[in-house]
Amino acid sequence: MITIGTTAPDFTLSTITAEGPKQISLSSEIGKRNILLLFVPLAFTGVCTAEFCEISKGIGAYDSLDCSVFGISGDNPFAQQAWATKEGITIPLLSDYEHTVTKAYGIAYESFLPQIGLGFGGVPKRSAFLIDRAGIIQYAESSDDPKHLPDFAAIQAKLAELK
Repeated sequence: MITIGTTAPDFTLSTITAEGPKQISLSSEIGKRNILLLFVPLAFTGVCTAEFCEISKGIGAYDSLDCSVFGISGDNPFAQQAWATKEGITIPLLSDYEHTVTKAYGIAYESFLPQIGLGFGGVPKRSAFLIDRAGIIQYAESSDDPKHLPDFAAIQAKLAELK
């Protein structure tokens, strides 16, 4: 996993907006605001849905701390759009369908859910990376347990320091 104090690996990922498909690059967002990247394993699953719904409901706290929040999963952007619409997720969802960003950040499962006979490779671990306006990682957390949510209080405390 990449660590605090390192430059965040750049990427360009797809999303679906009200205007249609769009590409978002991390480098185009650097300098505007602090950035919180939230990686989740799979769309339409209970913990991932709860996490992104809670973040969507509480987005004002991140706005007031001058932070843009992006959700990232390995699902295709059309599935992400359907998920967001069904569940009321309002944060931008970025598709890491090829798992290149997950690998660059060092948070890929070798095998996800093998205990139930699935064993998906390359799926992102539930992770959070806070990137400052200079593009430096200021907070990094990743868990092998897909049910373990990031420490959002610690993330908001770090954001308050960066403000």
